[in-house]
Amino acid sequence: SDFCLFPADIISTVEFNYSGELLATGDKGGRVVIFQHEQESKNRPHLRGEYNVYSTFQSHEPEFDYLKSLEIEEKINKIRWLPQQNAAHFLLSTNDKTIKLWKISERDKRAEGYNLKDEDGRLRDPFRITSLRVPVLMPMDLMVEASPRRIFANAHTYHINSISVNSDHETYLSADDLRINLWHLEITDRSFNIVDIKPANMEELTEVITAAECHPHQCNVFVYSSSKGTIRLCDMRAAALCDRHSKFFEEPEDPSSRSFFSEIISSISDVKFSHSGRYMMTRDYLSVKVWDLNMENRPVETYQVHEYLRSKLCSLYENDCIFDKFECYSYWFFAIMTGSYNNFFRMFDRNTRRDITLEASRESSKPRATLKPRKVSTGGKRKKDEISVDSLDFNKKILHTAWHPKDNVIAVAATNNLYIFQDKIN
Repeated sequence: SDFCLFPADIISTVEFNYSGELLATGDKGGRVVIFQHEQESKNRPHLRGEYNVYSTFQSHEPEFDYLKSLEIEEKINKIRWLPQQNAAHFLLSTNDKTIKLWKISERDKRAEGYNLKDEDGRLRDPFRITSLRVPVLMPMDLMVEASPRRIFANAHTYHINSISVNSDHETYLSADDLRINLWHLEITDRSFNIVDIKPANMEELTEVITAAECHPHQCNVFVYSSSKGTIRLCDMRAAALCDRHSKFFEEPEDPSSRSFFSEIISSISDVKFSHSGRYMMTRDYLSVKVWDLNMENRPVETYQVHEYLRSKLCSLYENDCIFDKFECYSYWFFAIMTGSYNNFFRMFDRNTRRDITLEASRESSKPRATLKPRKVSTGGKRKKDEISVDSLDFNKKILHTAWHPKDNVIAVAATNNLYIFQDKIN
C-alpha cells in the first residue's frame, strides 16, 4: 500500500538538475538520493530512458541545540543544483538550520604501482626498494562519491524554507520565517542579511516569509512571498537591506467570500519565476496564480486546483491539512503542474485553458500505462468514474513535484514513492 511505515522515507523535496540528466530527492531521514537518466536502448525504443539510482548519501544528521533545548530535524527541506562547470556535479541541500554544498563525482580509475606501499596498502621497507616504479592508472568499477565541500551554518534563528541559486552562479539566497540571507558559495563564515521583517516586539508579528526565489537573469532582483498572500519584489541595487520593496503584488480580497479561513488559505506556499523572468507563479491553498511583473494589483491568470475543498475547510483545519504547503512547477510556462490530495495532481495548459486531474498510484505506474483523467464529484449524483469529495484520502498528498527542464518528463513525490511520468510516444 501507499501508507508509509517508515516516516524517515517520506520524500520532502524533488529537483532536476539543469540538464535534466540527474534527479535528486531529499527525505525526512536526511538522505539525498540521486537518480540518473539511462540512455535509450535500441532493444526497447518505447522507453525514452529510465531513471535509476546513481548515488545515495546522508546529507544531514539530527542535532540538538543545547542553548534552546531544541531538536534540529535532519529532514531535507530543499535541494538546489548548481550549473555544471566540469565533470563533477554540485548541489546545495538544507535542513531547518544548516545548508551544505555537496560535490558528486565519478571515479573509474585507480593508481597502482606505488613505490612506498604494497598493493594491499601496507608500507614497504625502504631498504628493500631497489628500483623506482612509475605508478599507472588502472580501470576499476565506477564509483560515485559524494563529499561535502562547504557547510553554511549558524545564520538562521528560524527554520529555513527556501534556498535559491542566483543567476551569477556565485551567490545564493536562503530564507527563513523572518529573514533572508545572501551567501557567497566560497565563503561559509559570513552572510549578508538582506531582508529582516522581525518586529521589535514579537507580539506585533503579523506575517512570515514563506518562500523566496532569485530572478533567472538579473542577479540583483529577487522575490519573496508571505503568509498574508502578498509577494514583494526587491532590488539589491536600491539598498543593502531590502526591507523596502520595489514592487508589491497583492490581489484585493472579495469581501463577499471572506471567512474565518480566508487568511490561512491565502498564505503562499511557493513562488517561481518564468524562464524569461517576465512572469511568476504562486501557489496558495486552493489555487495557482500567474503574475505579470509589470502589473502588481492582480494576477493575470488564476487556476483553481481543488475548489471542491472550499466547503471542507472546517475539517481540513481540524486535521491540520489546511497548513499543507504545496509546490508548483511549469514547463517553459506553457503548462503548470501542482499537487492535491488523494495522490492527485493537476495540470493546466495556459494556451488552451484546459486542465486535467491525474493520479500517481501503483496501478498507473506500470510501464507504458496511460494515466486516466480523474474527476471529483461535489454532490448530487456521482457518475461511474468519479470519486466523491467525501472519500478523498487527505493522508495521501502530493506536495513536491518537479518538471524536466527540457523534456516533457515530470517527477511526482507521493509520500515515500517517487513516480516519473513522460509524454506518451506513439
